[in-house]
Amino acid sequence: MSEITDTPQQPLGSEFGHGSTAMDVVSGVDLSGRTAIVTGGYSGLGLETVRALVSAGAQVTVPARRLEHARVVLAEAGLANDVQIDQLDLADQGSVKDFAARFLEGQSTLDILINNAAIMASPEQRVGPGWEAQFATNHLGHYTLVNVLWPALAASGDARVVSLSSTGHKLSSIRFDDINFTAGYDKWRAYGQAKTANALFAVELDRLGRAFGVRAFAVHPGGIMTELQRHLPKEEMVAAGWMDAEGNLREGFKTPEQGAATSLWAATSKALAGKGGVYCEDCDIAHPTEKESPLARYQGVDPHAVDKDAARKLWELSAGMTGVNAFA
Repeated sequence: MSEITDTPQQPLGSEFGHGSTAMDVVSGVDLSGRTAIVTGGYSGLGLETVRALVSAGAQVTVPARRLEHARVVLAEAGLANDVQIDQLDLADQGSVKDFAARFLEGQSTLDILINNAAIMASPEQRVGPGWEAQFATNHLGHYTLVNVLWPALAASGDARVVSLSSTGHKLSSIRFDDINFTAGYDKWRAYGQAKTANALFAVELDRLGRAFGVRAFAVHPGGIMTELQRHLPKEEMVAAGWMDAEGNLREGFKTPEQGAATSLWAATSKALAGKGGVYCEDCDIAHPTEKESPLARYQGVDPHAVDKDAARKLWELSAGMTGVNAFA
């Protein structure tokens, strides 16, 4: 077996781009017989991700915190008969383990796992043993989900795990000295740390999983207006330059259909065969952040979000916090 080498954090020259949609990306892709899980697959990007996977023939499971709401939304989208819906609260480690156990009872393999669900810039909240909620939900919940589902991922022989990060990672590295913000809460730094964690998780999972045929990717979907912004008042979004006073979005924002495209590209593209552990945006591997660029806040990946040492340290910390580690 040839040596598996690291994938450069440099664009490949994809046929897709900023304006591509999820349906564009899966056009001609046959996922018949393939199993997929999409967390948060009943709103915003998640719903469009599920729609595209189903159209390509995948057998999709949508775990949902709001079970009845998910059933209604998926029924209205015409997808109720095409997906399995099950209970999952990512902020509750017990709920995560229970969902994963139920999945493993019914499925021996998992080919695509898209860690899409998230909360953003939420008011301070503690979950579990006092964990900061954004880190616990966006990272630790998905960390435990992947580790408990590991037997099914490994059994696929050709699985991909896609974790949704964002340019929010540029707001904070991992605060290893105060990961739970016990010394004072900042909702945006907490979100930034969680999104950095999502990116670093892909780096370390890819290193650990590649020998088993499991490759991992982090994805920035783009700027999209979805339920993710539920905690943000309009005045704050206007002040941030996301929209004007009339609510018109800044140029460059994507539709949910466009926002789901990079997740689908990372999950299905043949161009990524034998590759992994990289941060992607606009349906391609992202370039490292160009610090002098006027777009540095919105494009590229900062070094701290793809740092291999930080990724290993975060994995060890996460294993200690959750008591779960498929590779121990």
